[in-house]
Amino acid sequence: MQTIHSTLFFAGRRLHVVDFDPLSVEDRDLLWLPHASRLASAGCKRKAEHLAGRIAAVHALREFGHKAVPAVGERRQPLWPAGLFGSISHCATTALAVVSARPVGVDIEAIFTPAQARELESSIITAAERRMLAQSGLPTALALTLAFSAKESAFKAAPLRQQEGMGFTDFQLVAMRSDALVLRSDTAAYQVSWRRCTGRVVTLAVSSEADGAASR
Repeated sequence: MQTIHSTLFFAGRRLHVVDFDPLSVEDRDLLWLPHASRLASAGCKRKAEHLAGRIAAVHALREFGHKAVPAVGERRQPLWPAGLFGSISHCATTALAVVSARPVGVDIEAIFTPAQARELESSIITAAERRMLAQSGLPTALALTLAFSAKESAFKAAPLRQQEGMGFTDFQLVAMRSDALVLRSDTAAYQVSWRRCTGRVVTLAVSSEADGAASR
């Protein structure tokens, strides 16, 4: 598969970015993955996204002296080395990965169209959150994409033991600045940094909770 690796220093962490051509993926490319057999029945798009994400993750792990490809857990989450936390995300032809000594979550989303925003709004935010987003001055579709991505990042930063059954309503937007948001769940607060780049939103969440299980 054709890929280009780059890095992005964001919110005090280095994100590893892999831009890829999903049409160039071949089954033999997957043999690089120890768990290649688990993707045997997947479509080309899924294979390309998964492979690009794992390539980004391996680049991120090398900063911490690890070379192994993250395996796949029971809930399809990446399994990170003991003492480390990580997160992978992908959107269209771009995959991101980050590894940290603290719980962390990363997400990348294409900015919603106005029609998508209207359709999804009620499932993503509460009335109070809608008012806060409206006061931000951001276009409605961008603001809702940001809320969606921030909650996705916070979910990934949450301990694995708490993720089952959690949804958008379990993370409440409580503060918002031009470059960061604060979300709260029943057990932790999350500082979520964000940036807009070429029609997409990238968010990175860090949990205030000291412990936790491996992130997604």
